[in-house]
Parts: sequence; structure tokens; C-alpha cells
Amino acid sequence: MTSPLYSASIPVLQQMLGALSDVLAKAEAHVTDKKIEPAALLQARLFPDMFPLVRQVQIAADFAKGIGSRLAGAPVPSWPDTETSFADLQALIAKAKDHLASFTPEQFAASESLEIVLRPGTPKEKKLSASAYLLHYGLPQFFFHVTTTYAILRHNGVEVGKRDYMGAY
Repeated sequence: MTSPLYSASIPVLQQMLGALSDVLAKAEAHVTDKKIEPAALLQARLFPDMFPLVRQVQIAADFAKGIGSRLAGAPVPSWPDTETSFADLQALIAKAKDHLASFTPEQFAASESLEIVLRPGTPKEKKLSASAYLLHYGLPQFFFHVTTTYAILRHNGVEVGKRDYMGAY
């Protein structure tokens, strides 16, 4: 039997990363068609105190790899945040999807008993059960950054809708 934590994480993350890749492809086509400098969209924000689109995608990828790794009991890889173009972001998403695809359902068999420690050794340290980590922290964080990426693109005139946000399921 497949672990419920596997079923609630890896396929969901894969679906949404695929959708994120697709909306970024539409964004790249939009800047090309409208003859807009790509950096204008890549650095766009919804409000001055928010991260720009590039950082939103980087954080979404970080949460995807972190969720999968932690729930599988594997080390979380460290990837530098050096992306500056649509091609770079597409490569990052592909790397995150490949990382998630490297996990098998069997690696999640004991994940229910895991304790996930966030910010270990700091005053903000928080200990969560694996299910609490996934459902109350990891997925909400991931979806926030995917949604914010979508909102930045929509706000800037990229023709995307709910179907684009959802991706293939």
C-alpha cells in the first residue's frame, strides 16, 4: 500500500510544478509577442515588499525538493538561487521534478513516524510530525509561492486562467 504522505505530496508537487512550468512558458511567449524585456516580468512583484517572480519560483522549487526529501528521510539538496531567465527557471523546475521523481513510495513507508525539525538550533525551532509538516506547513508554503507566481503573471497581462494554474491531473 502506498503511504498516504507519498500520495499527498509527490504527485501533487509534480502536478503543480508542471503547471508552473506551463505558465512560465506562456509568460515567455507573452514577453516575446509583446516585445517586452523579459527582466521586466521576471522581476515583477505584486507589491514592493514582496519577492519578485524569479524568487517566487525559486522558493516553490525549494519547498518541493524539501518536502519530498524530508518525508522520504533523505537529505535536502542545496541548490544555489542563480536563476535570471525563463530558461533558468524552466531548468530549475525540471531539476525539482527530477528530484521528486527519484523517490519511490517505499521510501515513505516509515514517514508517518518522522519528526520534522524546522530551523534546528535556532530560537524559531519548531518540531512537527510528518503529516503536520506536510499539511500545515510544507504544502501551504509551496502553494503560496506557486499562486503568487501565477498572480504576478496574471497581473502583468499574461493570459492564464484557472486551468493553467491547476495543470494536468
